[in-house]
Amino acid sequence: MSIDIFQSKELKKNKKIKTDPITSEIIRNSLNSAAEQMKKALVRSAFSPIIYEVLDFASAIYDKNYCMLSQSPSLPGFMGTLSFCVEQAVKEVGGEENIFDGDIIIYNNPYGSGSHSQDAALVKPVFIENKLIGYTAIKAHWLDTGGKEPYSTDTVDVFQEGTIYPGLKLYKKGKLEEDIFKLIKANSRVPKAIEGDLNAQLNGIIAGANALKRIVNKFGYELFYASVLEIYEHGEKLVRKSLQKIPDGTYSGFGQMDSNGVDEGVVKFKISIEVKGSDLILDFTDAPDQQNGPINCPLPSTVSKARVAFSMMAGNGEQPNEGFFRPLIVKTKKGTMFNPVSPAPCFLNGWPGLQVIEVIYRILSEKLPEAFPASSGGCLAAAVWWGKREKDGEPWADGAPHPVGQGGFYNGDGVTSMHHNSAGTRISPTEIWESKNPWLINKIELAKDSCGAGEFRGGLGLDLEFEMIEETFITTVVERTKNPPWGIKDGKAGRANNVQVIKKNGDKFFMPKKSGYKLDKGDKIIFLTGGGGGYGNPEFRKIEKIEYDLKQEYLSKKYVEENFKHFKFN
Repeated sequence: MSIDIFQSKELKKNKKIKTDPITSEIIRNSLNSAAEQMKKALVRSAFSPIIYEVLDFASAIYDKNYCMLSQSPSLPGFMGTLSFCVEQAVKEVGGEENIFDGDIIIYNNPYGSGSHSQDAALVKPVFIENKLIGYTAIKAHWLDTGGKEPYSTDTVDVFQEGTIYPGLKLYKKGKLEEDIFKLIKANSRVPKAIEGDLNAQLNGIIAGANALKRIVNKFGYELFYASVLEIYEHGEKLVRKSLQKIPDGTYSGFGQMDSNGVDEGVVKFKISIEVKGSDLILDFTDAPDQQNGPINCPLPSTVSKARVAFSMMAGNGEQPNEGFFRPLIVKTKKGTMFNPVSPAPCFLNGWPGLQVIEVIYRILSEKLPEAFPASSGGCLAAAVWWGKREKDGEPWADGAPHPVGQGGFYNGDGVTSMHHNSAGTRISPTEIWESKNPWLINKIELAKDSCGAGEFRGGLGLDLEFEMIEETFITTVVERTKNPPWGIKDGKAGRANNVQVIKKNGDKFFMPKKSGYKLDKGDKIIFLTGGGGGYGNPEFRKIEKIEYDLKQEYLSKKYVEENFKHFKFN
């Protein structure tokens, strides 16, 4: 199977209308602003910190042909999945002929949305005078959708992973479907949080719809869509200009997962990239068969990770639109890890997606090292927590990723931040964490010596220590404990990820991937996030940079002695 971009006859016809660059640029920025309005409406009214602090969501606007007009900066990993999600949601309710002004659809089937079932999407068709002009959509992480646990690493089919809403009208012509709303709340361990976040998503898509209508009314339908074509073409040219720098040829590389969550042993996979001028074909057809555990990556998710990788590489820092994706074709084979068939479990589909991005960069860095970084820590180092509060028995849940070090790159050290796939997200402030949840934060600090050495060193990982003040259940989802972040151009590897539990009786053990583990009051858990790989030979690192790292205590004397032989201590 291959995925490519299409244009409808209607859009091609609109190309005859005369446009100008200034109008197209005003429309492009207006659409970006509209997506940002959706984001702000959601953040200001959301119930859960994972939405209003972590920003684990995506808000986007699509034209009537499911092509992306704009997306606000938040979770890049959702960039390429929402178009599939919107199209499937509309298909499930009977297609375009069965959607009306005031309809709002809920959809979270992983095989159509490209996310696990906890990433629930609301889709709003947008009309002007009964004419469909596009869609607004927000996909956001819900803390629980009634799976076997609020977050799982060991599911064996998709039905264990949460309630599936396969395209249902939550609103029909502006009227709430009370039965659907009650069904949503009934299938969650934290119904108050779900209700609050659902209402926040409604605020966001309505804000986006109103903004889109204002833009189309201002410029007129015909000029608007003719300008949209110009916007897509500009985005395509921008990306192709960067891709043309990569030499033609077919290249391949391998990634691996620590396990599939159910069976022992690493899971290796191969990716091939064919470069033809400014066209790229990303080939997953040699991937292993779909797995018994939840690391299977539905087709929309596979496409999305490819789009994230190339948009970040070639997008010149601009907010993406559909034109960014035109140079890319993705090939897969049904029944494999990167195009599984239902009911294969896929709750952790995002984690192999993270490795896809890293492997793409590793493959192409061999041909164009100045354009690609060394490996990051390679994971979100995520956790989801839940339980009942001691004082009143109120159920609670929370979740967050934890930053890893980024790889060193041409003429620059790696920084400590989220993985590329989650570059627009963040962790909650300590004050929010401690006020909302039953733990104390004993330590959040840069991990000395965790980076890979190089002419440009990798970014540092973090050490984060949580101490429980009430009984808490946790699921940890931390990959790349067995495959340290690699360096490029003779740069060295960084520290691998891990998670350590310290029981109140003093027992210690590592627990990087585990579902529903009970932490007792007084237990501690430490997230040891990976550092980035180094770029270039460490012997070429400037003396003043090494001196600065020593002064800031990023590096120890022993680390410098082992990795920077040309540095002499006074």
